[in-house]
Formats: sequence, C-alpha cells, structure tokens
Amino acid sequence: MRLKLIAAFGLSAAVLAGCVAPVPVPGPALPQAPVAAPAPTTLDAASRQVARNTIQNEIQNRFQGVDVAPWTDCVMNNATTAELIDIAQMSNAGSSGVSQSVAAIVSRPATTQCIAAAARRT
Repeated sequence: MRLKLIAAFGLSAAVLAGCVAPVPVPGPALPQAPVAAPAPTTLDAASRQVARNTIQNEIQNRFQGVDVAPWTDCVMNNATTAELIDIAQMSNAGSSGVSQSVAAIVSRPATTQCIAAAARRT
C-alpha cells in the first residue's frame, strides 16, 4: 500500500511539474541604443552619376584640355561598388579624400592598361 501511495505521489508530482511554466519577472527597462543606418551596399543611378562626375573632375584637374571621358570609363569599370559609393559620399560631404581614392583605383594594373589603351586611341 505504501509503495502504491509513493508511486502515486511521484507520478502526480511528475505530471504537475510539466504544468508549471516559468513566469517572467519584469525588470527595469533598459534604454535601447540607437540603431545606425546600415551602410549602402548597392549603387543607385544618382550615386553612380555623382561618382562618375567626381572622378571625371579629378582626372580633368590633372590633365586639362584632354578628353578624359574614356579614362573616366576605365576608372569606373575597375572600381568596386563600395569604392564608387565612398567616392559619391565623399563628394557629397565635400571630403578631400576623393583624389586619394581615385588615385588608388588608377594605380591598379588593369586600370592603367585601360587608360593607356584609351590614350593611344585618341
């Protein structure tokens, strides 16, 4: 009899234990940090045009009186999307790092070869 009673209590305790759900205890509300806007990862047409104009102006400042449109195309074709976004953003912000960014792209072998080929055609 005792064994049946102990077994019944044990079974009851096991069944009832499954019915108990944890109760969340409300705590003080923590202030949420402002979420920064994510950096753009795509280049829209307006930003692309800003980057193109900025690159063309940088090259034109160095080679005045020369049609630099083919050279601008070489730089645009050899720049990454992130670089073009950075150039457009720096141009809109009036940053002075644009010339360094353009120079870094121009210094790549593929860009240099493209510019050399474009210069020979003109």
